[in-house]
Amino acid sequence: MLLMRPPRSARTTSRRPFESTGIAVGVVLGTAALVGLTAVSASASIPSTTGTGPLASSGAGLAMPIQSLAEIKADSEDTLGDARRALADAFSVTAAVEASGLDVGAVTSVDTSDLRDAITRLDDMDLLPLLLLPGVADDTADEADRVEAQTATLQGRLDEAYAAKQAADAAAAAQREAEAQAAAAAAAAAALAAANTPEGAKATAQQMIGEYGWGGDQFSCLEKLWTRESGWNYQAYNAGSGATGIPQSLPGNKMASVGADWQTNATTQIRWGLNYINGSYGSPCAAWAHSNATNWY
Repeated sequence: MLLMRPPRSARTTSRRPFESTGIAVGVVLGTAALVGLTAVSASASIPSTTGTGPLASSGAGLAMPIQSLAEIKADSEDTLGDARRALADAFSVTAAVEASGLDVGAVTSVDTSDLRDAITRLDDMDLLPLLLLPGVADDTADEADRVEAQTATLQGRLDEAYAAKQAADAAAAAQREAEAQAAAAAAAAAALAAANTPEGAKATAQQMIGEYGWGGDQFSCLEKLWTRESGWNYQAYNAGSGATGIPQSLPGNKMASVGADWQTNATTQIRWGLNYINGSYGSPCAAWAHSNATNWY
């Protein structure tokens, strides 16, 4: 048996719900029983103007392709599959929005109630009168299109919310990193300032002499030696000779051999001075004895 079904582009885009078609079912079925087969048989003899198959006249001059029962059933099943996928996608994006906890605007879900009703009707296609099946399928396809559009819109808003959150998280992480670096720099500056005082420099030197195998008696000699030379002032400078810093290095840039910050860091100056004493005299007390004898070391 063959039925006439207009192409989708020729059908109206405003679908009546299943319930509204029930009023005409009795009339349609009664008429179809009398003239349906005759109309199909007569129209099948009309040649196709497109070369794609037989055409039937709609009665208003519009040529419509004839579909078999199997084709109508196959189209309906395809529509049903598409509708179910649209429903699943809508549920998925709605669940993702809820799980994210992000602000996606006032609309946080996809309205699928009409689509679910349409799927239920089309799912019972074996129980539907044949003449109603194409219309129910079209209604279902329209609802699927509507749900797909809403799903795409909601997904886009969710993607934008994720992107905004990632940007905010990155900015917050950068701010925390900048604050941490600033705090570390401040702590280092404070430690340097403390170490650069005469008392801080002495404490540093007392800790470092053990690296050379020297004891407390050697620090006593070192304290007296550098008190005489510079007063343990890392900024000390002898205008006459050019001797510089706590150990009075001559010239001062010799201390660059242990650190580029020799001009601003007492610890660097102390390290160079201890190396110099160890290499030239063997110990601070020997250097102190030489200074007492010659007034230099």
